[in-house]
Amino acid sequence: MARVIKNTTPRKDGFRIPGEFEPHKGSIIIWPEKGFAFRDGGKPAQEVCILVANTIAEHEEMTVICSAAQYENARVRLSEKVRVIEMSTNESWAQDKGAFYVINDDGEIRGVQFGFNAYGGLQGGLYFPWDLDKQFAQKLFELENIDSYDARHFILEGGATQVDGEGTIILTEQCNLNPNRNDNMTKEEVERNCKEYLGLEKVVWIKRGMLYDETDGHIDDICFFVRPGVIALSWVDDEDHPQYPVFKEAYDTLSVETDAKGRKFEIHKIHIPEIIYITEEENRGFDVVADAAPRESNQPLAVTYINGCFVNGAFLVPQFNDPHDQEAIKKYQEIMPDRKIIGLPTKEWSLSGGNIHCMTLAQPKP
Repeated sequence: MARVIKNTTPRKDGFRIPGEFEPHKGSIIIWPEKGFAFRDGGKPAQEVCILVANTIAEHEEMTVICSAAQYENARVRLSEKVRVIEMSTNESWAQDKGAFYVINDDGEIRGVQFGFNAYGGLQGGLYFPWDLDKQFAQKLFELENIDSYDARHFILEGGATQVDGEGTIILTEQCNLNPNRNDNMTKEEVERNCKEYLGLEKVVWIKRGMLYDETDGHIDDICFFVRPGVIALSWVDDEDHPQYPVFKEAYDTLSVETDAKGRKFEIHKIHIPEIIYITEEENRGFDVVADAAPRESNQPLAVTYINGCFVNGAFLVPQFNDPHDQEAIKKYQEIMPDRKIIGLPTKEWSLSGGNIHCMTLAQPKP
């Protein structure tokens, strides 16, 4: 029976959060269907879900979670290699609902349950209610029958973190020090919670995330660890581009920082696609809901090739029908020669505020 551990922390027990590039047991996606978040009843986004889930299933175990109303539809349309599980959620971004995994050197795996408030609660959050999403981590760990630590006093989203598996985490001040997350905590207290519940030694801070990012500046649009000591970073060369100050600021910070082992970072710049705007036709497909943040025609989106995901033996890269698509794939193949680089047309998910990394939750293999 899965326990909820309350009287200790992963760090004290010798557990650490692995890097996403480390071996996976599998991955999880939540079937998109909510009309306020995904246009046209989620049907275009479901086509992307099918493509991504079936692709991942060729490399590792793949689980898709969906509502009772969509179970039959999802089961019929997904590959037989994909496991489909019925579970109630408020929204579909699996990465962010407070479920984290930690491992130790003895081959054990445990979960960590962090708090979740829909990206800001009643102070600028994206939707209400989020009661089912708060339960996601515990339901998931009980389904997998693994023990989990209780860190629900501390709000932390997966997309707000990037870790190297060797004691280092990168966070943005814009998100993780936002009063709408943990308004009663100092910067030192945020660092201490991350270190204790993820088994970390060092927190690296950058000021902010991408412009137009409705999650208050998640790090997973800015950079990720390719492997320990090596970072891929969103970039533009044009100094007049609106995102340039954000990326330059991140680069300047990371280029003088060191990781938990004292290494300087090797940074690879990945040019972002052109800014994408929600068209009037696309905007008409979203439901208008009083308790959810609205979409607007001509709204610019935070689009990047950084928001991809690792699977065993491969890396999945968003594609936008943009001139920089193939450039990103080529660059990733150069810095990850041991992996197959797979480009997938996932612009549809960007219309809803995220992409492949936001939609997927990796389950590590201890």
